Amino acid sequence: MKIKLYTLLLCGFLSLQTAFAQSQTINGSFMHNGIMRDYIIYVPAIYNANTAVPLVFNLHGYSSTNTQQQFYGNFMTIADTANFIMVLPNGTYDNTNNRFWNTFGASNVDDVGFINALIDTISANYTIDANRIYSTGMSNGGFMSYQLACSLSNRITAIASVTGTMITPNLNACQPWRPVPVMEIHGTADGTVPYEGGQGFAHIDTLVKYWVEFNECTTVDSADVPDIDNTDGCTAKHYVYTGGSLGSSVELYKIIGGGHTWPGALFPIGVTNQDINASREIWRFFRQYNMNMFATGVAEIPAQQQFSIYPNPSASSFTLSFASGGLKTISVYNALGALIKMITVTDTQTQLDIETPGLYFVTVNQAGKVFTQKVVRY
Repeated sequence: MKIKLYTLLLCGFLSLQTAFAQSQTINGSFMHNGIMRDYIIYVPAIYNANTAVPLVFNLHGYSSTNTQQQFYGNFMTIADTANFIMVLPNGTYDNTNNRFWNTFGASNVDDVGFINALIDTISANYTIDANRIYSTGMSNGGFMSYQLACSLSNRITAIASVTGTMITPNLNACQPWRPVPVMEIHGTADGTVPYEGGQGFAHIDTLVKYWVEFNECTTVDSADVPDIDNTDGCTAKHYVYTGGSLGSSVELYKIIGGGHTWPGALFPIGVTNQDINASREIWRFFRQYNMNMFATGVAEIPAQQQFSIYPNPSASSFTLSFASGGLKTISVYNALGALIKMITVTDTQTQLDIETPGLYFVTVNQAGKVFTQKVVRY
């Protein structure tokens, strides 16, 4: 998922900053789980603290940075008119000194917990509409957006991925609490995250099929995107899956011949489709949805009894996070239904160790209500 940004990107930085001088680009940081985490917030000039606005996460790819993603996957002109705040967090460094999001289970960095805490941090300083929080990202940032759809669906309303997918264990373990609208934009000639999958990556058609079935979409329409730029070396086809539960949908832009790139980017890196602008299409998709649409589905699982598990899959321990305190009994069953562990906790967060690799079901019993999620220990 490495993005090699040419000198053009860096050269354009100052001129673009000048163009958006009326807005605010603010750098922030805080300590999370012993790691100093940093982020950029883009606040449009029309923001007014008296009006709640949407929040859009824009996540960089592997080895990239939040600053590069701010200008490569550019939402600033859209935010300036649509009036939403954009946040661009940085991933941590891996053992090769490249920034990454922990979506492959290769480390113990709690990126889901960091994003969750970042929502709280921004909401404490800006008037955010909690019903309209979205996540998108390039490559590894797309993987991370899917992880948020699986593990933080009580807060992230909809997600979009550009050149990302899910690893097969994450796809098998994914169990959101409600339908999650999803958009995928992917090139068929992507040499970094191949459309056909492989090496643990899910095939894009398999990925889309999972979300279509999970959201219970019943209708599909497809159309060729007009080839308005016949010099970009690729074309696009648009698939729209509608009729989903509680109004959810799934969309796929299949970039035929497209590479590992952000369509419509000002800084083309390889075969970049110019028939669509990915940022505009993503915002068009996001703005249809707010969390209130899914209130019926969420109400079936009372908020005070919801819980999340991360990282999932994990090579060692899992973190269970609860919306409230109180006595809870946590039971772990293996794939054959045999009880292998039972613990009782009262805190809002606890660690769960599972020694043997495999598929497990974690059940939480609180106040007579029982909820279950799948986890994978590898």
